Amino acid sequence: MTFMLASVYTTAASDKVGTPDPIAISALQHWAYCPRQCALIHQEQSFADNLHTARGQAVHHLVDQPGEAIKAGVKIERSLPLWSERLGLVGKADLVEIHPDGAILPVEYKHGRKRQARHDDIQLAAQALCLEEMFDRPVPHGAIYHASSHRRREVAIDASLRAAVSEALTAIRTMLASGRLPPPVNDRRCRECSLAELCQPELIAERERFKRALSGLFDPDSEAA
Repeated sequence: MTFMLASVYTTAASDKVGTPDPIAISALQHWAYCPRQCALIHQEQSFADNLHTARGQAVHHLVDQPGEAIKAGVKIERSLPLWSERLGLVGKADLVEIHPDGAILPVEYKHGRKRQARHDDIQLAAQALCLEEMFDRPVPHGAIYHASSHRRREVAIDASLRAAVSEALTAIRTMLASGRLPPPVNDRRCRECSLAELCQPELIAERERFKRALSGLFDPDSEAA
């Protein structure tokens, strides 16, 4: 039933005149990590796999099949569709815990060891905001489960994270409306990105340096100096 409601919302939102298409929750994580990566995936519809994405997919296989269970009185929903009409968001939660006292806790699965990652926290916060709208109750906390270390990191869905979700949504919509690719970051993030060959960060950075140098050669102020 939940999946049907999510599908109805997605269709209805895109059918409304003047209503922009919903943004995928995953786009916020991609944007917070690297705006160009977000554009390549969600604007250019480009994607490629590497060791890191393969590991991530393997972890998500644990929760990719929709279903529910009850453990120690806690209802567990796997692969739960999410949406927010207010924010224009759609996606799914790897796992949602519904506790006996009514508390709701989204849990996002990530490969690797326990670590702090702002882009993951923003993705989790977006899930919490969707759940607040869907269930009409506050969701003040979430958790990231790190598969390699088998450890859970609790995350407070505070004002800072809520503001970051709003800022990312605005930035993504502005990017999509412009149709332009943001410049590459060309830093250590690129070494782990599966889209490095499509992005060509080093080549583009070198081209920009060459253009600036060439511009300086023909700058009248530069010649006068």
